[in-house]
Amino acid sequence: MGMISMQPLTNPKTSPLYCHPFSPKKKKPRSLTVHSLLQYNRKPQLSGETPRVVVITSGKGGVGKTTTTANVSLSLARLGFSVVAIDADVGLRNLDLLLGLENRVNYTVFEILNGDCRLDQALVRDKRWSNFELLCISKPRSKLPLGFGAKALTWLVDALKAREEGAPDFVLIDCPAGIDAGFITAISPANEAVLVTTPDITSLRDADRVTGLLECDGIRDIKMIVNRVRTDMIKGEDMMSVLDVQEMLGLPLLGVIPEDTEVIRSTNRGYPLVLNKPPALAGLAFEQAAWRLVEQDSMKAVMVEEEPKKRGFFSFFGG
Repeated sequence: MGMISMQPLTNPKTSPLYCHPFSPKKKKPRSLTVHSLLQYNRKPQLSGETPRVVVITSGKGGVGKTTTTANVSLSLARLGFSVVAIDADVGLRNLDLLLGLENRVNYTVFEILNGDCRLDQALVRDKRWSNFELLCISKPRSKLPLGFGAKALTWLVDALKAREEGAPDFVLIDCPAGIDAGFITAISPANEAVLVTTPDITSLRDADRVTGLLECDGIRDIKMIVNRVRTDMIKGEDMMSVLDVQEMLGLPLLGVIPEDTEVIRSTNRGYPLVLNKPPALAGLAFEQAAWRLVEQDSMKAVMVEEEPKKRGFFSFFGG
């Protein structure tokens, strides 16, 4: 595959942008530099100190946090990095279902804290990619001890760092919806965050609130993924564009995921999109987001002025 160019638009005012009259107040975008191109003939260069502990959050439920965690985690594993994904949703875990590992979860953090098993026994290794492991906080309908919280999850991540076989390159934490105790627990060990949002005003307001909470907790490296984007609705001025979303939240853009019917099919099969052959459009977008995450890079949302017949999804968002 070739390279996807990410060139800024010379005149952004000519883009068919749509701004809802009740949209949140626009923020001045943070300064960011896009310094790399997606080159599929090489392995991405891992940036930052390892292990990279990344929480995937949103505030609003149903925007695609778990789907993002599953697909980005496996994309990282396919790129050759060791990954541990933690489902931090107590009592309502779903990450194992999306990965097709629900029948292999015999132990959870609940048993580790009770002294019934070791950490390595609770980690579920994926048979497809041996460098990917899943760890669930609890079993469905089970109750964690009252003492479980931020300190316990931080201890767990520290235990992963100190493993004899070596620390993973990435620890991805699937954060529960809301901003209550579960949210505070999930973000506590993280030093990076990926904020998943959709281009609607309810999701954006929640995302703006969560951004403030992450910054108050000391997490400054925050990037966003805009999910369920439909270019036909953007052109028809029925949906906010990715440029609008970026202006409102003022966050670097990690990826843009199109609305894709393959998402539902892959969820029901327990087979992540990034493993599909031929690859789905949304799966390719998740792979690109994982590549940028490795190199701590970002993309710019641009509107490429081309003939209508030649326009594809990625021509609207800079690759």
